[in-house]
Amino acid sequence: MAGMGGLGMKKLSFLVSLMTDKNAYQKDQAAAAKAAATRLGVDVRIFFADSDAVTQSEQLLRAIQSDAEDERPAGIVVHPVGTALERVAREAAVRGIGWALVNREADYIAELRDRHNVPAFMLTLDQEEIGRIQGRQFAVLLPRGGTVIYIIGPSMNPVFKLRQAGMLATKPANIQIVTLRGNLTQDSGYEAVGSWLRLPTSRTTLVDLVAGQNDDMAMGARQAFEDAMSGEERERWTSLPYTGCDASSGAGAEWIRRGSLTASVYLPPTAGLAVETLAQAIQAKTQPSLQRQIAPVSRPSLESLAEAAEKMVVVTR
Repeated sequence: MAGMGGLGMKKLSFLVSLMTDKNAYQKDQAAAAKAAATRLGVDVRIFFADSDAVTQSEQLLRAIQSDAEDERPAGIVVHPVGTALERVAREAAVRGIGWALVNREADYIAELRDRHNVPAFMLTLDQEEIGRIQGRQFAVLLPRGGTVIYIIGPSMNPVFKLRQAGMLATKPANIQIVTLRGNLTQDSGYEAVGSWLRLPTSRTTLVDLVAGQNDDMAMGARQAFEDAMSGEERERWTSLPYTGCDASSGAGAEWIRRGSLTASVYLPPTAGLAVETLAQAIQAKTQPSLQRQIAPVSRPSLESLAEAAEKMVVVTR
């Protein structure tokens, strides 16, 4: 890729654009990107978009269109808030800036690779499998069926539709879903439950499990029930299984260890690997694979979860 030769002559500088700094997985993404940059001897700037798609686009375009050459990155790693940022990606490619789209798929990446002499690729998680794992966890934890409060992420982000579709594909027919809307933060999980509790029907709904499409929302929901209830009612809500996604080392994994969360789905951070792949592509003047997909994992394993669930059933008999 001859057009990349000039980029390799100086220390590479990357921009990593993430959704929010109020979410454990996004913090993992930032930490992974910084660690990869340090290991590779490249510079990296981390931008957080405060969960706002317009803010994210504006942040990226300011860097891409900067008149100062030193301000323009050699490559961009982006975890989109909303759309897959096609217009922004094309602007970057025209200016010779590499583009790595993480945790999202987009058809335009293939065209970007064909039209422009810059590396462009996707590094994704299997989002439907994340949902399928959650559905299997529900089945293990509720062998007799029941009702699940399920807090989903932002509607403009297709990732969360895929997770929901995966969950619905594997959860047993005798498990009913009550869907609430959140925004990936603990506060949004707390507010979603608070709004639901104000509905007259909430007091007559027997809930057996509370789940979030990430750990933060599940923990926010747990806190909302703890604050809203008292006595035996509070004890029942806090003894329910709570499940999420991410299993970040300093958050979800720790909450599982403490017993605040029953289960999660581990999502390996992708931003660090994206920085590494982008750096190697630029330095070697090669085009990486169009897409690489990383598999999520149940935490704990479904087998361990089944054993724990069986013990819980025995104790309550």
